[in-house]
Amino acid sequence: MKKELLIKQQKRSNPLAHVFDDFIGFCQSKSLFMLHYCTGCGAIELPPAMTSRFDMERLGIQPMVTPRQADILLITGYVSIKTLKRVILTYEQMQSPKYVIGICSCTVNGGMYWQSYATAKKLNEYMPVDVYIAGCMPRPEAVIEGLKRLKNNIMQDKKQHKGSAWKDYYKNYDYYLGNQQHLFGDDWQTPVDVIAEAKLYGLEGEGTYGKNTDKLKKVQQPLLPQEMKL
Repeated sequence: MKKELLIKQQKRSNPLAHVFDDFIGFCQSKSLFMLHYCTGCGAIELPPAMTSRFDMERLGIQPMVTPRQADILLITGYVSIKTLKRVILTYEQMQSPKYVIGICSCTVNGGMYWQSYATAKKLNEYMPVDVYIAGCMPRPEAVIEGLKRLKNNIMQDKKQHKGSAWKDYYKNYDYYLGNQQHLFGDDWQTPVDVIAEAKLYGLEGEGTYGKNTDKLKKVQQPLLPQEMKL
């Protein structure tokens, strides 16, 4: 599959092909659905950013209630270890291309919970993050500025590869999986076959496989729904 993709890229001699790439990036940046996973206190800044004074919808960004149709995963504040499992499950359910924004200092370095045993310190160790919006808590103006920066990155993706962080999850899956296993245990697994998706998108590489994916193969089994006991 890699060879086929390289051949296709080499055959793109038509100068108009890059014009269409720019047009596609422009359209994507003007219509983004945002799944706001309100993990912490940064969620308080979202209502004013959404409502009439700042009105993020005028930028082409509006809320979405399901990961299947969302483009942006917004993590608003500290992430406990239990919550991080759900964040990863949500991220993997989103269709690519997908983008992650970390709000508040807690997603950068743990913030005021940096020495807590129950919180994850650096979000980008478990999934790729496109934009960080630091602060405790950042004002709505900062949230809007972060969203604008993401839009610009998406528009420049084809030329400067700034909006391609989601590809790193497939190219370096063994690294992210290893950090997840270190936190959740060697028997950690999700319903999504990330390696199969990496092959589908042509992003399978040396970093996709390793000792951590070997562990996953040994413990991976179909996930069954839990029985409801009254």
